[in-house]
Amino acid sequence: MSKQPLTIAIIGRPNVGKSTLFNRLVGKRLALVDDTPGVTRDRRMGVGKLADLRFDIIDTAGLEEGDSTSLAGRMRLQTEAALGGAHMVLFMIDARAGITPLDRHFASWLRVQKIPVILVANKAEGTRGTEGAYEAYALGLGDPVALSAEHAEGLGDLYSAIDETARLIGVDPRAVEQHTASDTDDAAEDLVEGDLDFEFEDDEADDDVIAFTEERPLRLAVIGRPNAGKSTLINYLVGEERLITGPEAGLTRDSISVDWDYGDIPVRLFDTAGLRRRSRVIEKLEKLSVADTLRAVRFAEIVVLMIDAERGVDKQDIKIASLVVEEGRALVIALNKWDQVEDRLAAQRGVNDILTRSLPQLKGVTTVPVSALTGQGIERLMPAVIDAYELWNSRIRTSEFNRWLAAVTESHPPPAVQGRATRMRYGAQIKARPPTFTIFTNHPAGVPDSYMRYLENEMRRDFGLAGVPLRLYLRASKNPYVDGRRTQKQRLTEKNNRRGK
Repeated sequence: MSKQPLTIAIIGRPNVGKSTLFNRLVGKRLALVDDTPGVTRDRRMGVGKLADLRFDIIDTAGLEEGDSTSLAGRMRLQTEAALGGAHMVLFMIDARAGITPLDRHFASWLRVQKIPVILVANKAEGTRGTEGAYEAYALGLGDPVALSAEHAEGLGDLYSAIDETARLIGVDPRAVEQHTASDTDDAAEDLVEGDLDFEFEDDEADDDVIAFTEERPLRLAVIGRPNAGKSTLINYLVGEERLITGPEAGLTRDSISVDWDYGDIPVRLFDTAGLRRRSRVIEKLEKLSVADTLRAVRFAEIVVLMIDAERGVDKQDIKIASLVVEEGRALVIALNKWDQVEDRLAAQRGVNDILTRSLPQLKGVTTVPVSALTGQGIERLMPAVIDAYELWNSRIRTSEFNRWLAAVTESHPPPAVQGRATRMRYGAQIKARPPTFTIFTNHPAGVPDSYMRYLENEMRRDFGLAGVPLRLYLRASKNPYVDGRRTQKQRLTEKNNRRGK
């Protein structure tokens, strides 16, 4: 029996519960779930577990009829692509709704495909659901598996169906080792595709050299306003139509990860939903998409902000960039649709001026003019990403940092507090990713923000940290007249008491 990992695709018409079953099998809420039909548009992968069975599971968009150029048609092409890499299919219907003409149409299509099909009647709880499950026999796809993905009912029957089908096709669903980029297990902190609830940890921050592996790839999120070209960029990088693209704004709804190799560096790309102004986000589904995008930013190490060069930089772009800075992620700005810009010099200067005025903490951030559609300039994007990553991991020796601190404070001393001089005594870098420093001073609460910005600007200039988020914290230095137990006055009082004074 083959030891290759079993791959299963879940397909069916919209709103039958495919993403709910996907989340149930991977054991995490990776895919967005809502009552609105057609929430899922791109295919999402994860590692499913069902008792002792292990398999790769693919969540797909709802099957709908439509021209290949329409949105429904492009979603169907993504589903067909998922079938091409799967060993078996879970064809899901809604048992409560009964068999629909669309179910019959795609059941007929599946019967001529050279892939085993397990018919799943979801939402089969209750009398109404049971009747719908019996009705599914009419599709001619064998015995239906009646279950409720939401309430975890009927998973035992699904286990038996998957196990039996896997044996028939000669694939071992109990293979100990699953050679997939999205694999994980309960004992390890490996990453599952789309697992944006992973708590970001900085275990590698103290390493001199960060080694990228399939288990720990470079995590790169692509964010921006709707219709900025995020999905188009990722498709160009990976060399295939992995994500749905088109002229419609807001095609991407949940964050989808795609594994890709840049030379010998494994990269996990995250495509995200477009971020509109908060006042325009009204629907519940869009709010869920925005929350998913924000988790992707926290999960990533490097963020590429896509800006439509034709439209220029607006307040929403600045807010998105500020979000990246607040999360402490390295940032690279991609000016997309550069091939359609007439006065490129003016456009470049305009972007740089706005960023410098609005985000002084990102002064010197790298901007790369690209065309995601034609590929123009994209060869310069990943080198800029790698450079930003290296700066993000920068470490400065304590002795070097303190020599610098003494020089800048002597050149421009901090303001006095209530007539008493403020002294920056010493400091050190406490972590990287992003570079974070602690400075010990006698008046930490009295140092104004303007002086802290001065220190940041000097650090960027002197240590070459342009465009990287910095963290500077002030702490009170220890009073040399305190030994941890008694002050000098207390010791003098005790001495006088011993002398009988």
